[in-house]
Amino acid sequence: MVPSDRLQQITERFEYLEAQLASGAVDDIASLSKEYSDLKPVAEGIASYKQLLADISEAEAMLADPEMKELAEEELPELKARLPEAEDAMRLALLPRDAADARPAMIEIRPGTGGDEAALFAGDLLNMYRRYAEARGWSFDVVEEQASDLGGIKEAVVHVKGENVFARLKYESGVHRVQRVPVTESGGRIHTSAATVAVLPEAEEVDIDIPATDIRIDTMRASGAGGQHVNTTDSAVRITHIPSGIVVVSSEKSQHRNREIAMQVLRTRLYDLERQKIDDERSADRKAQVGSGDRSERIRTYNFPQGRMSDHRINLTLYKLDQIMQGDLDETIDALTADHQAQLLAAEGL
Repeated sequence: MVPSDRLQQITERFEYLEAQLASGAVDDIASLSKEYSDLKPVAEGIASYKQLLADISEAEAMLADPEMKELAEEELPELKARLPEAEDAMRLALLPRDAADARPAMIEIRPGTGGDEAALFAGDLLNMYRRYAEARGWSFDVVEEQASDLGGIKEAVVHVKGENVFARLKYESGVHRVQRVPVTESGGRIHTSAATVAVLPEAEEVDIDIPATDIRIDTMRASGAGGQHVNTTDSAVRITHIPSGIVVVSSEKSQHRNREIAMQVLRTRLYDLERQKIDDERSADRKAQVGSGDRSERIRTYNFPQGRMSDHRINLTLYKLDQIMQGDLDETIDALTADHQAQLLAAEGL
């Protein structure tokens, strides 16, 4: 059964927010509007669920009326058939929400073990996420990219914006392993290499306050013509966060823009550290938290000779590797989301 008292709490909170916003006498209208917007589909779902229960109760009462019995016997099976799906939706609505789910995200991709082949695979992952973002209508802005000699990448940082970006991408954090014959291998032997992916929810200035005394900003001139173009084409910015030791570099064309980008990436990394700290305090068992697990954990294998992708966290194997590398990630992400929700439902006793 779905706990009716918790449904009532949500309904009462939604009605309170609706009344407050209608009155116009609120100080923090942005915050209340956001909460109201988040609760509205849940409140509407609760209303539909309660109406379904009322319809079932009414039809059952009609069974005692000889004139209405036939109609009730016709309606009841249909109404009761809708109940399990409605109850499942209500249980999911009661799960604790990750406040970061609706945020944009930063994706950081780096080669792991495997030398040149690892750098090439890191580049393949970057393109995979680019295609996934395009398919969902998200913006995909490469903030920093260092190319390797053979056309792979030594590091890439990407800013992704759109609807529920972090909710969809957060399960991608971890070590991605590839098994294939490298282009550099003349003997046709299969090599194993890896790349690491970190997906961080974008931080806002209100989330993380960084005192000016905590950072050191260095301007680095890249190779180029110099002269009057130094500040527009040849200047990179490196920001060091002294307390944590985090170093962020941005090397776009505009030095001013580089400073903005580097501060945004720094805020996001510090926000992620704070989230991990809270997760550690809340749960002794980090493995139960798919979305914020250990990023040194091997989460997935891409086996090219077999055309197979295996996600080791949920024992999912799909023989559609070509499509996956083209950005077809929804089936995998949906399965990871469902598994995570099942764990939360068990933990909440729902």
